[in-house]
Amino acid sequence: MLLYDHPFSPYGQKVRIMLREKGLAFTQAMPPGVGSGEGDDYARHNPRMEVPALVVDDNATLYDSTVILEYIEDAHPLPAMRPADPLQRARCRLIEEVCDTHYEAINWGLGEIRFFGRAPDKAEALRASAGRETAQLQNWLEAQIQDSGWLTGPDFGWGDLCAAPYVMMSGLFGFPPRSGSRLEAWLERVRARPSVAETFAEAEAQVEPMAQVAAFLEAGLFKRQYRDHRLEWMIRAGGLDVVLDGIAKDNVRFTDLGKFAG
Repeated sequence: MLLYDHPFSPYGQKVRIMLREKGLAFTQAMPPGVGSGEGDDYARHNPRMEVPALVVDDNATLYDSTVILEYIEDAHPLPAMRPADPLQRARCRLIEEVCDTHYEAINWGLGEIRFFGRAPDKAEALRASAGRETAQLQNWLEAQIQDSGWLTGPDFGWGDLCAAPYVMMSGLFGFPPRSGSRLEAWLERVRARPSVAETFAEAEAQVEPMAQVAAFLEAGLFKRQYRDHRLEWMIRAGGLDVVLDGIAKDNVRFTDLGKFAG
């Protein structure tokens, strides 16, 4: 299998963790022009022009991290990442949904400020908003930890691997779990798994290279995807003018449905 990915993508991270938990062989590639929204060749794999995309064989490519996880679990059911109990499965889906939408948007906004240099005059206020909301979601996640010490049920599984990238990335942005909290202890247990340790190391190695991307944005080589909850967060946090400025400078983008037409 070929996984189109970027080490910093939390969506890609959760796919890599699952592949590694199941011991499945895969190769990684970064799409040409990743982040630019350009490149009709990659649109064959993911018309959203995002990562990840999993090329299963010559005739099948999957995109959207949740769809990819569901395929991997269905095609390779052992070791099971989904709990057997229907209610526990539903809880995992809730955790994944909240993390992939609300939590991802906060970390993404912090990336806009730190790496892409958006709104230097509003950076402090935007970071303060992100810090408050990160604490709220981390408190919510902590309440989901079960007596076993995991989010999924008796063992590490779906809920844990879906939440882990977001909590780790919060730490990179300066908002780790509260010291001495159950969430901090959970993250340490998660980090101890080889699948997670390798995936986190790949992301952490990208922090220094990401310092160069603001110049790429100014040069027009990046067009950041302002979709769904990302757009909502930036507006809610007081950055509407950031969006308008990005539109004026043509360095933000929205989903191009023309890519779906082939």
